[in-house]
Amino acid sequence: MSNDYIIKKAQERLTKLIPGKLATDKVLAKMTTLRVGGPASIFLSVDTLAELRVVLQVVRDFELPSLILGRGSNILVSDNGFRGVVFQLGQDFNQTAVKKNEITAGAAVTLTSLVQSALKNSLGGLTFAVGIPGTLGAAIAINAGAHGAAVGDIVRNVTYYTEDLQLQRQGHDYLDFGYRTSGLPKNAIVVEATLALSLSSAEIIKSQMETNWRRRKTNQPSELPNAGSMFKNPADDAAGRLIEAAGCKGQTIGGAQVSGKHANFFMNTGGATAADFYLLMQDVAAKVEAASGIKLEPEVKIIGDWSYAAR
Repeated sequence: MSNDYIIKKAQERLTKLIPGKLATDKVLAKMTTLRVGGPASIFLSVDTLAELRVVLQVVRDFELPSLILGRGSNILVSDNGFRGVVFQLGQDFNQTAVKKNEITAGAAVTLTSLVQSALKNSLGGLTFAVGIPGTLGAAIAINAGAHGAAVGDIVRNVTYYTEDLQLQRQGHDYLDFGYRTSGLPKNAIVVEATLALSLSSAEIIKSQMETNWRRRKTNQPSELPNAGSMFKNPADDAAGRLIEAAGCKGQTIGGAQVSGKHANFFMNTGGATAADFYLLMQDVAAKVEAASGIKLEPEVKIIGDWSYAAR
């Protein structure tokens, strides 16, 4: 069976089981912070656990590639799009509850919202997340962090669907968080997590938030679309420093440019394509390796077919 036929049959089943939720050939560019990316064959907004299970079952039955899309940061989608199922978590996954020093939140809750909830309830431990785009689910999957702290440091437990559709809850020690990694099983979909915070005062929390915000505004570009850090920091070094030392600061390919403020941020200066970013990443990584012997590893998730972009 052709891929087109399989996608059509998956569309038919999803339309029947979750009516009114499916869009076809939805362009992803406006849904990513880089503002690039082609169409998704199937796109859905999933509002309940039951709907999520249906989507995951269809993906499994038709053996289709799938992608969960949060706020579209930390991702680079091919201009050719994604030949599979892309879904976002909606209503039921966007709830937050506070009990004593813990916040339990759905995977679709943004870090910005969580920071504000912690401030409102005088809970410390989340101020490092000020200004980090994205959702809690995505942050857990990659153990997002800043200023020497990360989401994994404060996770009490995480509830997720496994690849074989088992709903599981695991505690912090099982998840084995590391630098930009978590011990979540392959293709796991986070649905909820509980964060263990510490009682503090609103004044202290506000002061820490302001300090971290100023640091972010001073050191990181925000005036043009970007995806945050493009490469992971190597052990005992910084990707931005290595990129600058290799002479890549300000380098451009098409509409993609290495930031002049922070070299590990690549900017969409207007009209950039995904291929521009893909080729710029390849060129920068090659120059860094030639200059330092260090092979940079992408921090952004690179999605789709890139054979068209090969030089």
